[in-house]
Amino acid sequence: MKKTLIELYTAFFAFKDYVFREWIMYIPFYAIRRFFVKQTVKRLGKGGFVMMKVEFRDGRNIEIGDYCFINKYSLLDGRGGKLIVGNNVDIAQEVNIWTLSHDPHDDFHGVVGKDVFIDDYVWIASRATIMPGVRIGRGAVVAAGSIVTKDVPPMTIVAGSPAKVVGQRKSELKYRLDWQPWFK
Repeated sequence: MKKTLIELYTAFFAFKDYVFREWIMYIPFYAIRRFFVKQTVKRLGKGGFVMMKVEFRDGRNIEIGDYCFINKYSLLDGRGGKLIVGNNVDIAQEVNIWTLSHDPHDDFHGVVGKDVFIDDYVWIASRATIMPGVRIGRGAVVAAGSIVTKDVPPMTIVAGSPAKVVGQRKSELKYRLDWQPWFK
């Protein structure tokens, strides 16, 4: 009896995740999506925007600050630890942020989970990948296609695979990401 209840519980949450990922996140009206995103993640700050087709994995561990913009086809993973996104963070399309990965040294292909912290005013460009255990400092920029495996200092521009410092950001970071496009 106990095993059956666990299986039913697991099936219910798997179905709920499926409906959210494959139906809700395709609704072209942000006010409706925002309502459901707020029920899925631990925190969704004011004034931000989550585009259609964004995927959340275990949103109970994901916190998104104020005035963030998360573009389509991005994946935010909270399965292996906390994913904390600061304020005014710009996450471009097809970005993957992971808190869970496999341990290449484990004989049984075990997993390792670590928290990820993205500080205020970070810009993560298209198709970048952020690996578990990383902190991206305030105002840093991650170039398109980069794979971030180590912490990124504040106001630093990183690029490549693995990402390496290629420059410094020269901005006073006075902007606020409050763009909310129609039907996206």
